[in-house]
Amino acid sequence: MQVATKAYGIIDVKEQQRITFSNGLFGFESFRDYVLLDAERRPFFWLQSVDVQRIAFILVNPFLFRPDYELDIGDEELEDIDLRSPEKAIIFSIVTIPADGPMTANLQGPLIINRDSRRGKQAVLQDSRWKTRHDIMAELSSARKA
Repeated sequence: MQVATKAYGIIDVKEQQRITFSNGLFGFESFRDYVLLDAERRPFFWLQSVDVQRIAFILVNPFLFRPDYELDIGDEELEDIDLRSPEKAIIFSIVTIPADGPMTANLQGPLIINRDSRRGKQAVLQDSRWKTRHDIMAELSSARKA
């Protein structure tokens, strides 16, 4: 299928790259179909809306810079994406890159994707350690020193 992307223009993507968020993402609830794309720079990815070219999010695996990251989510919360095994989960954080500050990741609202069904959801974690803006480079530096 062809998708008009924010980062790459119109590209061909495989159906396996399609991710459906039944409830959308917070603030973007009406947009449910996305494709997951490799970004030019690792370890980042793009989550691109299938419907609107300008709606795209940069993602990162939060465990890369926060090895102590924990998601305390009940099984019942994951039923709607049919996730029964942690090994089948792909976890991402949405990245923000402001013009005047550090690159941050939202650890309070992770994206959880079932790698088999390619269905996902955005959770809200209640753990006070996880905020919406974690400085990726500062935390990566701290993790390396520990």
